[in-house]
Amino acid sequence: MVLTRRRFLASAGAMAATPAIADSAAATAPGFPQGFLWGASTAAYQIEGAVREDGRGPSIWDTFSHTPGAIKNGDTGDVACDHYHRWPGDFDLLRQGGFSAYRFSVSWPRVLPEGTGTVNPKGLDFYDRLVDALLAARIRPFLCLYHWDLPQALQDRGGWHNRDIAAWFADYAEVVAARLGDRVGDWAMLNEPSVVALFGHGLGGHAPNLKGRASFFLALHLQNLAQGAALARLRSAKPGLRLGTVLNLQPVRPEADTPADRQAAVIWDAMWNRSCMDPLLKGTYPEVVHADIEPILGPDDLSTIHQPIDFLGVNYYSRMVVKADAGAMFGTAWGKNAAKRYTAMGWPVEPRGLYDQLAEIRDRYGNIPVYVTENGAAYEDVVTPSGKIYDKERVDFLRDHLAMVRTAIAEGCNVKGYLVWSLLDNFEWAFGYSKRFGIVYVDYPTQRRIPKQSYYWLGQVARTGRLA
Repeated sequence: MVLTRRRFLASAGAMAATPAIADSAAATAPGFPQGFLWGASTAAYQIEGAVREDGRGPSIWDTFSHTPGAIKNGDTGDVACDHYHRWPGDFDLLRQGGFSAYRFSVSWPRVLPEGTGTVNPKGLDFYDRLVDALLAARIRPFLCLYHWDLPQALQDRGGWHNRDIAAWFADYAEVVAARLGDRVGDWAMLNEPSVVALFGHGLGGHAPNLKGRASFFLALHLQNLAQGAALARLRSAKPGLRLGTVLNLQPVRPEADTPADRQAAVIWDAMWNRSCMDPLLKGTYPEVVHADIEPILGPDDLSTIHQPIDFLGVNYYSRMVVKADAGAMFGTAWGKNAAKRYTAMGWPVEPRGLYDQLAEIRDRYGNIPVYVTENGAAYEDVVTPSGKIYDKERVDFLRDHLAMVRTAIAEGCNVKGYLVWSLLDNFEWAFGYSKRFGIVYVDYPTQRRIPKQSYYWLGQVARTGRLA
């Protein structure tokens, strides 16, 4: 069985489901503050397609998706949502929906087909057009430099196992910023480095499908190092940019209240959450991972990684429950959950976990500005004979999570915006096109877009600043 981030979350689960809006503060908190940003997120490989057009080089996901048996139904990102050609209509959906922000990623191999060296001008031209169109529509662009599509040419040179990648990534960041930094103010370095490390380099199931404990820690550390190098480079080359990164954060709970399970939760929390946050925000790794990190830690690595940031992007889908398992790679295994609601991915619906995570950032990490950069759910969407899609379960999911965001803000959490995952149904990594996260339905054979009930509901929230 291919283990992916999605299956992992389904098996990781959570302790207990939070009722729809169980916290009394959620029901009584005021509306969202003036200036709160509302938007949607996407990723280049998941929507763009056009993988062989205008000089784009191959990425590790092109290679992996064409590997027999790697992706459900043999799907690839070759066409995806054809956003490369259909972006004007997709941006009309953003504008008509009342959204004020859009997070997208730049395809590294579209800009630098070999990962380093010669720049592909047509690749930068494409993102030029996107940025100009967003600004013309008064939509604030949030640019993410890396959302998993490493150039295959760099993987052939070791990828996230080669320390030179820190300089390669900083060079790439500077190339993109030199072209777009006059118009894009918000820059995220990475998307979910823990996912890249675990499923791409630890357990396997994502590109480049490497495995092993040492492989996991090396990929995680070198992503942290590359992130720090890029932050420093952009801070120097383009003063005034708002710089940050995007982490997939999930509160971890022990399955049982036993010393062994409590320690398993500490270990997994350190690996999944704190090995990304602590080096960046505190300049140190959690103590429980020192034995794995110290052999690969260079003398100046922590000072390079520990950079000031202007915002943190938080992706949240569910909590995690773990138990001790001495025979497992990391000494932990996924525990049982008691959730009452699940998405089509089999993930437990746990809005309270988002509140818990935001409160922890407030209390433990200095209450830095936060954007919820991904939150959403897959459900079995059905197009009715009248051509409409009534996705009430997704509306309920969004309402309940936004209620927790509103409560967190009322209790002093420095949350500046919410960007749903995702604007469009898209290529869902190892699940191909079998799972739909979009608030806009994509009929893949025709590429027709159909806004769902959740699109109209979230748009109304964005316009009014209040939950309907």
